[in-house]
Amino acid sequence: MALTFSEKIISKQVGEEKKAGEFVFAPISKIMANELSGFVSIKQFKRYGFKKVFDPEKIILVPSHNVPNKDVTTAGHAKTMRDFAREQEIVHYYELGEMGIEHGLLPEKALVLPGELVVGGDSHTCTYGALGLLSVGMGSTDIAAAMATGKSWLRVPETIKVNFTGGMPEYVVAKDLVLYLIKRLGVEGALYKTLEIGGEVINAMGMEGRLTITNMAVEAGAKAGIIFADQVTKDFYSERGVEEDGYDILLSDSDAVYSEEVSIDVSNLSPVVAAPYSPDNVITVDELVEKEGPINIDQVVIGSCTNGRISDLRQAAQILDGKKVARGVRVIIIPATQNVYLQAVKEGLVEKFIEAGAVVSTPTCGPCAGLHSGILAEGEVAISTTNRNFPGRMGHVDSKVYLSSPYVAAASALKGQLASPLEVY
Repeated sequence: MALTFSEKIISKQVGEEKKAGEFVFAPISKIMANELSGFVSIKQFKRYGFKKVFDPEKIILVPSHNVPNKDVTTAGHAKTMRDFAREQEIVHYYELGEMGIEHGLLPEKALVLPGELVVGGDSHTCTYGALGLLSVGMGSTDIAAAMATGKSWLRVPETIKVNFTGGMPEYVVAKDLVLYLIKRLGVEGALYKTLEIGGEVINAMGMEGRLTITNMAVEAGAKAGIIFADQVTKDFYSERGVEEDGYDILLSDSDAVYSEEVSIDVSNLSPVVAAPYSPDNVITVDELVEKEGPINIDQVVIGSCTNGRISDLRQAAQILDGKKVARGVRVIIIPATQNVYLQAVKEGLVEKFIEAGAVVSTPTCGPCAGLHSGILAEGEVAISTTNRNFPGRMGHVDSKVYLSSPYVAAASALKGQLASPLEVY
């Protein structure tokens, strides 16, 4: 019987053929938690009387949301995870100084592999699907049970096939494509489904752009976003010392059944933003300014699990190089991992950011979820390369966040208003 990618991976894990809509109790390849979700998972783990994790090599713990700790409470969360990692002899625990935003760190370290079924205590665990695997976010109690048993209960998702075609216009990048897709589907358009993303545009795209796209699959309600493993994937892992015989490459069957098929020609697309207060409220920069007039901004955030990779920082530096951010605008640059930070230093990007008037932060989720290091006050407006912009996401409930690519965010920083890179570069 013909199977989709999601059906194949889950069937492989349970040892028998499973189709969309069926419920399974599936063995899990890897389990991830950060200190925010992990704190609750560890409490539940102990509450239910579990003594040992099922496999200390298959659990990955990454403090990333409130690090460096912002207060006594978050210091306690981090300590709970640190103590648990030592007690359980967790192999993959990453302390401050070697950590990063988890969805940047796990791919960078090749901790998850093509053909695997991965669960994580964070909704953006779907990011790893760009690597040819099925990865889903789960609640903290589910993560606790998975850490103890090595299994998790889930329903096999249906699949929407997405095909990107055409040639990429100047300054249109992966972030623009996924925002266009979310606009097309709506925030509930892929509810509990897998977005299977492909086409000639994706085939020509590097891994970092692919990770940006799958990162935001959940913003359309998706259970997962996946991109088939190909030569780009093989090269990505080979650079990290993992050759093709170390993982499984799975594809959907040619006659697999999809719940929907979506095709997007990118040839005539322009840089966009998602305006407040939803990731599907997507409009081109030019159209929005024409419609509403100049939109002044107070803060720019470039980074996060969506756009904190080295290619994202290079895009921002391209725009900011030799220029100054507008007076009164706060610009915060956040590399996704320590390695990205170090590479940005080596390439001179950090120097360019500081000379332009930006600050560069240690890797952290920080302002993305309104936790620290860039909280918005009442009435303030930000443009950010993060992934959500509902009321209060980055601070005060009456602040506003526009989502964009690094190009648009950097251009807006220079102008002090929402701007297209074509206006300033």
